[in-house]
Amino acid sequence: MLRSRRLLGLALPRRQLLLNSCRWCSSGIFPNERIRNIGISAHIDSGKTTLTERILFYTGRIAQMHEVKGKDGVGAVMDSMELERQRGITIQSAATYIIWKDTNINIIDTPGHVDFTIEVERALRVLDGAILVLCAVGGVQCQTMTVNRQMKRYHVPFLTFINKLDRMGSSPDRALQQLRSKLNQNAAFIQIPIGLEGNFRGVIDLIEERAIFFEGDCGQIVKYGEIPSEFRAESADRRQELIECVANSDEQLGEVFLEERIPTVTDLKLAIRRATLSRTFTPVLVGSALKNKGVQPLLDAVLQYLPNPSEVQNYAVLNQENAQETSRLLLSSARDNSLPFLSLAFKLEAGRFGQLTYIRVYQGMLKKGDYIYNTRTGKKVRVQRLVRMHADMLEDVDEVYAGDICALFGIDCASGDTFSDKSSTDLSMESIHVPDPVISVAMKPSNKVCL
Repeated sequence: MLRSRRLLGLALPRRQLLLNSCRWCSSGIFPNERIRNIGISAHIDSGKTTLTERILFYTGRIAQMHEVKGKDGVGAVMDSMELERQRGITIQSAATYIIWKDTNINIIDTPGHVDFTIEVERALRVLDGAILVLCAVGGVQCQTMTVNRQMKRYHVPFLTFINKLDRMGSSPDRALQQLRSKLNQNAAFIQIPIGLEGNFRGVIDLIEERAIFFEGDCGQIVKYGEIPSEFRAESADRRQELIECVANSDEQLGEVFLEERIPTVTDLKLAIRRATLSRTFTPVLVGSALKNKGVQPLLDAVLQYLPNPSEVQNYAVLNQENAQETSRLLLSSARDNSLPFLSLAFKLEAGRFGQLTYIRVYQGMLKKGDYIYNTRTGKKVRVQRLVRMHADMLEDVDEVYAGDICALFGIDCASGDTFSDKSSTDLSMESIHVPDPVISVAMKPSNKVCL
């Protein structure tokens, strides 16, 4: 890539070059099978943004990795607000997209603090899958339970990634037990670590029965090898436990298990995928994002086990006057313009060019210059600019299709509004769940001068 830059004689910054190269990769219409819409959610300081930073680096979206707190004066890409970099926390959810193994993955990095939990709610409303990050030391904590309830509310299947195995006191076994006892999840390892704390060297893939090591300055070189002899007995026991947990939730693998046959690798992967999509099983992966270990296998698991837009059923509500019962219509995920356009505005942001409205397209196609209708207000608006987001950077696109997440400029609307074309103004998407406030405060000026 850098050689091509020299050949072209372009004096572009490396970060801009990588952004443009990803734009070139993402051109064209991806089929549904090669699209994933995922969120990364967790309790405070579990390593969500650090994990996202590593994902961006390994997929070529950024040229260098930076620390969350911005000690080097740069900070993580997804923490674009100055206050986020000063505090080392995520305040607002940030969206980006990557290309991994010829698959487009839209990612929303969400906050962990309870004060900003509505940001998580907005994201999970429009996502098809998620990664639940657990700290290997803290395990399941209070905000983890909140995120689990939100995923359950919107029927979002998820993988669990036990992070920070390099820390003192890390215990993935304890985190797994808490996942089962506190969150009532049918969960099992599909990876186990090779060593812990300072001795953490890699992971063992229980499905493929091989060891995975991460070499190079940034862990970018993935090498596969034999399982170390001291871990063979444990890996065999953990693999059997994995098969039993999946067999309890998947009928096809259950038949293989009852017949005392050993499932093939393909059978086991398909069973894990079916059980994950039905939310009856949670695969558990391990690693350390800060030490650059376990991230690439996590991306592979996203492709293998989380749903694409065609595997998720989305419904629109038919708004009829004097109707006694609510009618719901199943939406089509076909990525063409054969059906009316329908989308949900799930997040609003004050940008440099006015209000930035994040939307998830559920049906049909939207082009720059098209007219769309707000089904709540009935107002007709023209789409003057259509962009895809990479944190606080914008990339103009000409059209988006069902399954895409994008943003619009200059649209006057509220969070939870539905946009459609002229023929579907009687349809609306189910809005975002907003809990009732516990405390409300009102202020009024003492005199007219204070107005």
